[in-house]
Amino acid sequence: MDGIRIGHGYDVHALREGLPLIIGGVRIEHEKGFVAHSDGDVLVHALCDALLGALALGDIGAHFPDTDPGYKGADSMQLLAKVYGLARERGYRLVNADMTVLMQRPKLRPHIDAMRANIARALSVPVDTVSVKATTEEKLGFTGSEQGAAAHAVVLLTRA
Repeated sequence: MDGIRIGHGYDVHALREGLPLIIGGVRIEHEKGFVAHSDGDVLVHALCDALLGALALGDIGAHFPDTDPGYKGADSMQLLAKVYGLARERGYRLVNADMTVLMQRPKLRPHIDAMRANIARALSVPVDTVSVKATTEEKLGFTGSEQGAAAHAVVLLTRA
């Protein structure tokens, strides 16, 4: 059955003082931001990988390599729109996306509605198809010690 596709994505970025923190297309005031070639939007990168995985098209690094200076500082929301364009070209549409950010600080709850709206807008889908959650890891591991952040994304695609 080729009418339904499921994809999972995972991304991680280190945190460093003095860099911008952008998650779900939202710039969040914080003393640390993501070390990355692009804007480092860990949530959107995981979503891109989930979409590419559902299509069996590799990962975000294969499509937007960090060795290409053209992607230096790239807006991940634009990359997401391009990735979703690949799904649409193949006759698929998003049924839903479920994502989780793993990060000790800052608290992301105040920004989740804006993240959902940004992602829905980039994909031209209703906001109720986009779920964003956030959790800490109780000060355990690299996310708990604030060395970095991670995100998981799962998508369901169906034939348009």
